[in-house]
Amino acid sequence: MIYDYKVQTGKGDMLDLADMKGKVIMVVNTATGCGFTPQYAPIEQLYKDYHDKGLEILDIPCNQFGGQAPGTDDEIHEFCTLHFNTTFPQMKKSDVNGENELPLYTYLKSEKGFEGFDDHELKPLLEKMFSDADPDWASKSDIKWNFTKFVIDRNGNVVARFEPTADMAKVEECIKALL
Repeated sequence: MIYDYKVQTGKGDMLDLADMKGKVIMVVNTATGCGFTPQYAPIEQLYKDYHDKGLEILDIPCNQFGGQAPGTDDEIHEFCTLHFNTTFPQMKKSDVNGENELPLYTYLKSEKGFEGFDDHELKPLLEKMFSDADPDWASKSDIKWNFTKFVIDRNGNVVARFEPTADMAKVEECIKALL
């Protein structure tokens, strides 16, 4: 269950997800130098609109996809607050795939695997890039790119996975339905 996990904040403290019982949680792996980086703005808007109603956001910067999250945790935080006025909590930069992946991500991927990209201008590019690297890529639950979002209901169940190509309005609809 999601409440069995802890993650380290960007400031080095441990955040026990058990403390979020009864909340709707969105976990997202982010990057500051990605084509999807502008998604910080609608994510911040979600936080502003729904935090008081029970939404928590776990922003987990990750540098595994094209090296698009360079810098220290402090530098990433400064970028986000300066360019997108983010106020939601940021976790420590971490891996979401591979032998050093956060145990939280091992769990999330086991609950909701990859089901394909939504229609988006970058969909053909992403699919070609992954197909060239691994013909079996679509059958694996790995996180494919920055800004993959998992939504967890108030009971700790992983109810949805949204790829970075998903329209943020769909993400918002899901969150609103759970609040």
